[in-house]
Amino acid sequence: MGVQGLTGFVEERGAFFTELRVRDTKLVIDGSSLYHRLCFASAADFRRGGDYGPFAAAVRDFFGSLRACRVAPFVVLDGGRGADDRKLPTLRDRAAERLRAAHGLSRGEGGGLVPLLTREAFVQALARLGVPFVQCFAEADREIAGLANRWGCPVLSLDSDFCVFDLVAGYCPLSHFQWQSVCAGEGPQGCYVRARCFSAERFCGQFRPLRKSLLPLFAAMNGNDYTGLAALEAFFSGARLGGKGGKHARLQGLLSWLAPFEQPREAVASVLTYLKKHQREEVRELLCASMEDYTPSEVKLEDFFHKGRYECEAARKADLPQWVLDALAKGKLAPFISDALILRSTFLHVQVENMQRPSAHSTALPIRRVIYGLLLKVPQKTEAASPSKQTSELPVVCEFGRLQKALKKTFVQAASPPADFCDGHFSLDKLMEVNGCHNRSRLTVFHQ
Repeated sequence: MGVQGLTGFVEERGAFFTELRVRDTKLVIDGSSLYHRLCFASAADFRRGGDYGPFAAAVRDFFGSLRACRVAPFVVLDGGRGADDRKLPTLRDRAAERLRAAHGLSRGEGGGLVPLLTREAFVQALARLGVPFVQCFAEADREIAGLANRWGCPVLSLDSDFCVFDLVAGYCPLSHFQWQSVCAGEGPQGCYVRARCFSAERFCGQFRPLRKSLLPLFAAMNGNDYTGLAALEAFFSGARLGGKGGKHARLQGLLSWLAPFEQPREAVASVLTYLKKHQREEVRELLCASMEDYTPSEVKLEDFFHKGRYECEAARKADLPQWVLDALAKGKLAPFISDALILRSTFLHVQVENMQRPSAHSTALPIRRVIYGLLLKVPQKTEAASPSKQTSELPVVCEFGRLQKALKKTFVQAASPPADFCDGHFSLDKLMEVNGCHNRSRLTVFHQ
């Protein structure tokens, strides 16, 4: 997650942080960062499929510490990949990395891998503890930043992207959030959690006169989850920003190079002069789109915490039934569902297993085919239609799974329901009413 190398760069320089005592405040929490952090902190052995008891205890203790300091937490989780699917190359790379980690663990090597049901265990723990949470329709960074700014409270995360957002109350890295040792305050103010808050002003001051408005361009050019560096190598070579000077030389050089510019558009125009003419428009569009990712969202996510529902343009464009949108926001449906519906593409979670044998996910393939059939409303199987015609009409979902140690893309046909399933009268917006159909229609016996 985040901007390549930025976490290490700011960690090496304590001057970019201010000390903070967190108490008597709202706190917007990046849920994905938090459950990863607590998972790795609570687990001693990742080779046996996960130990969810200690993880659930860590979640309970974390929010217990916040409650003792009168901190009101609001957890925001990432959703699906989004209709544009811009992070697909990054997600494929990460899946391949997890496969390598899982292979090592299966052979008794060290390392860590988030167990299969960690996210589900986290959501269940939040519900049990009464912690308010929402699952966004797609990636949550912009919504997290927008919500924190409207409430004037900090963001708690481990994602260096939040060093780039213009946050009213700043970004607190989880690595410096000392929730396990709550401090007893002096006087009436009471207990607090020691934390460190990243200061964009101090960061920019190191490269004076660098303006905060140039940080999104810096992130896009240095490489994040949406942009790689391949298209910009001609610039870095021509501007001589990747020379000697340590592991962060290119990053420091880019910040110094950006400092004299007044506006991002001026810097972009200068970058393009280093590129070949046929590359310029594509790179301009790529950089501009990536900079937009660091604009806090105008989605009023706070409406969900007050009314149980919020309006999202991306969700409206997806044209999904309201019950699906509500269930996604409440975490009752996994992002797997929206990816299958919108992209017809899903990633199967990597887990520790014998890599020489078929993936354990293959055992659940018939179930997933039924799910795809229900979501995508495949044509029903009839005796009159020829098998070849029915096969050609069935929707296909692309699954990213594994073949031994390698990431493999497989196209899976959705299952066709029986001819008498609800007498042929069902659609996704009415799917929750299927229980009222005839008992003879069994969801578990869809035609294979």
